[in-house]
Amino acid sequence: MPMIQTRMLSHGHHVLKQSRWLSHLTNNIHNIHIHIHNHNKLFTKRRCSSQFVKTAKIINLSDPFDDANSSLHNLPYGDSAQIISSGLESHQDLDLLRSQNANVVFVSHPLARKPLAEIIRHVPSIEWVHARSAGVDFITSEDLNECADHVTFTNAKGQFSSTLAEYAMMACAHFAKDVPRLMRQKENCEWGKFNVRELRGATLGIIGYGDIGRECARLAKAYGMRVIGLRRNPKKSEGDEFCDDILGSDRESIKRIMSESNYILVSAPLTKDTKGMIGRNEFEFVRNENVVFINLGRGPIVDESALIDALKRGVLEGAALDVFENEPLPSESELWNLPNVLISPHNMDQTATFMHEATEFFVHKNLMRFLRKDLLENIIDIKAGY
Repeated sequence: MPMIQTRMLSHGHHVLKQSRWLSHLTNNIHNIHIHIHNHNKLFTKRRCSSQFVKTAKIINLSDPFDDANSSLHNLPYGDSAQIISSGLESHQDLDLLRSQNANVVFVSHPLARKPLAEIIRHVPSIEWVHARSAGVDFITSEDLNECADHVTFTNAKGQFSSTLAEYAMMACAHFAKDVPRLMRQKENCEWGKFNVRELRGATLGIIGYGDIGRECARLAKAYGMRVIGLRRNPKKSEGDEFCDDILGSDRESIKRIMSESNYILVSAPLTKDTKGMIGRNEFEFVRNENVVFINLGRGPIVDESALIDALKRGVLEGAALDVFENEPLPSESELWNLPNVLISPHNMDQTATFMHEATEFFVHKNLMRFLRKDLLENIIDIKAGY
């Protein structure tokens, strides 16, 4: 028995020593990790500072509870880039912004039009404004035009194009294959064969041949469609591999695109020139049968009452609409009750990560370019509206 007790005591002592040794080792490893982490942070900070020739003092005109802007809260550029003011009330302390030499504005709040104009007018150090969206009609104004000649504006063009193009092709197929009829037949347990149309060989007319329009054209070409594009400056798309014919925005060009197209797609931005661009006169140019109208640009580009009339009279076979003159679409709108209209609540670019990606484009691409004094991506003409 004494021998067994001695052995047990000896074994327990050994286990205790081993446990203390492991604990000591664990603490050392933890301390090493902390040291390496701090060293890497210092190294990254020094490396960042050494490769940048400018600093960014950023005003964040966005909703402070917008999770999509989380990457703004931990900018990876050390002291070279800092958020100095956040929220829509930033313009209320102009003295602070001037004293900090604020030079960058990130804007995503839908009510930022007036605050942005005030900031640019009263903080002369502002050099660059970046909009998190592709459309900038929520910030444009005459006040802004009067005071922003010295400011570079960029947007998030390209971040939303692929999913909107997928929607456009879905809308074309929705009517070409008569999906509404398929749904009715399924509901009635009806087995009834009928002819469908091909997209191959059909003409897609794109009003607003920018980044979104071009992505739609790329997918349309995969289906074998002919593509006509319309844009204010057609020379920018001369020789484009996805566009068979590029037109200007004059009246004859609009007449041609409306009369030649089987599918008419609006992807133009909303500006003073494009507001009401498609109305009763333009729908009278439609010549083909079974023409489908698709709007994924902005609602006010189209006269909605004229569109409804064209749908009811059979000038158009149908319409796929992601945007409207008034949003949310009022319950009394006739569009809800038209069987040949596909309605989506302005969400066909709304993936789970789309706004996060748009903010990360600012943080990881354009902001780095600004700090390096490189040419920014997606520069726009704020007076033109795109």
